Amino acid sequence: MNFEIGNKVSVLDEDLSGRIIKIDGNNITLETADGFEMTFSSNELVVIKNESELKKHSFLDTSLDDVIKEKETPNKKTSVRKKAKERYEPTMEVDLHIHQLTDKTRMTNHEMLTLQLDTARKQLEFAIRKRIQKVVFIHGVGQGVLKIELEYLFGRYNKVKFYDANYQKYGSGATEVYIFQNTEAD
Repeated sequence: MNFEIGNKVSVLDEDLSGRIIKIDGNNITLETADGFEMTFSSNELVVIKNESELKKHSFLDTSLDDVIKEKETPNKKTSVRKKAKERYEPTMEVDLHIHQLTDKTRMTNHEMLTLQLDTARKQLEFAIRKRIQKVVFIHGVGQGVLKIELEYLFGRYNKVKFYDANYQKYGSGATEVYIFQNTEAD
């Protein structure tokens, strides 16, 4: 930007303006309306072509009462309306595919199954603690060993029921768990 001595400028990140009185390379000294001399880098300043442009960018013309009124007006909270279909969607998904759980390449089948079941148990207990009502455990189809073990795990909890998850979304490789949220049993 071309700055010249006498130009009216405004500081970008501050509510400050003045007239240029000295230009020394990239450093520009300006005199504020109060008579103070301040030096800024040229990339921190913008030339004001007319006074209305300055008022547009400053709060000097706004009265204190207007600012207080703006701060005190309560904003109405808009509620986000969910479609009925979305309300019944699970709020938490847990992918139990082994490549999602670890970077280890050499594991026995027993180690993989143990890791998947430990993850499922921890996530289910987390959901119970945080009062999350629905969780989908994505286990894949495979030979069905993990699915059977998961059903055995879920069967040990009194406050849950489980069933196949939405077929259109997950196919036959996921189980949805519904956690009952009654407070008297907590």
